[in-house]
Amino acid sequence: MSDHWPDGRIFWRNKRAIVTGGAGFLGSLVVEKLRERGVAEIIVPRSKDYDLRDINAIRRLLRDTLEPANVIIIHLAAHVGGIGANRAHPAEFFYDNLMMGAPLMHEAWKAGVGKFVAIGTVCSYPKFTPVPFKEEDLWNGYPEETNAPYGLAKKMLLVQSQTYRQQYGFNAIFLLPVNLYGPGDNFDPESSHVIPSLIRKFIEAKKRGDDHIMAWGDGSPTREFLYVEDAAEGIVLAAERYNASDPVNLGSAFEISIKDLTETIARVVGFEGEVRWDTSKPNGQPRRKLDTSRAQELFGFVAKVPFELGLRKTVEWYLPKVSE
Repeated sequence: MSDHWPDGRIFWRNKRAIVTGGAGFLGSLVVEKLRERGVAEIIVPRSKDYDLRDINAIRRLLRDTLEPANVIIIHLAAHVGGIGANRAHPAEFFYDNLMMGAPLMHEAWKAGVGKFVAIGTVCSYPKFTPVPFKEEDLWNGYPEETNAPYGLAKKMLLVQSQTYRQQYGFNAIFLLPVNLYGPGDNFDPESSHVIPSLIRKFIEAKKRGDDHIMAWGDGSPTREFLYVEDAAEGIVLAAERYNASDPVNLGSAFEISIKDLTETIARVVGFEGEVRWDTSKPNGQPRRKLDTSRAQELFGFVAKVPFELGLRKTVEWYLPKVSE
């Protein structure tokens, strides 16, 4: 099958890309990968210029983009956060993500855009999905409650991509990345995910000389993490090589318990105190690990960065920010 895959540089030669969220954590690396491939023009709509929750802003963006048939939209823009943020703002997470996605895909189809790459989330999977998560399990139950509004809003893009292909022949694809981490991640304690949250917590505890830190839950859930640069490569490969509406997981196939993750980060940061678990706080989904065989088979994506190396690079990136 690999014989039929286009050469990246040839594929992008006369194409332009709109990357929503292209200034963000994942988006900036997708833009970098596109630049490396010699994409003719990369458009990164900024929220101050184009609020994607406003259909008139979407229409203006597409009007401002010439020759839509040569355009590929990679839709990364999202309102995201960890368990705390999802619990505090469930309505915003649902509305913002739905309204940034569904009208954008609809208007892209109306404008004649050549391809739409929709980025979903592992939070769309049912709470008790059998491990490893296979794409065909997506509809076998309700998502874990804390992430459900966000996960379901994103999942609607899958329904939309499938129905628009079926009725209109619109080339839209849907990718499901697992939790990402890496340099450039969000370290804000109010909205960060587990890896940056723990890195910050350990670094600050070490600086203060604390003898312990508090962690949420009991440490038993497992998670899979994908280094952000690997995720960017997977998305660009799918844009080049994949043209169907079956959902595709993007992951590393590496599963680790939150307890082991916490101890690994403590070791990488050099924190020697105790970890105490606050079991009054929610664990989130019990296990999370993807079956990544479809991505390898359909567009040749395999994650390359080993987990601890990725962690070290993330800590090295964040450390200078602490002393600023």
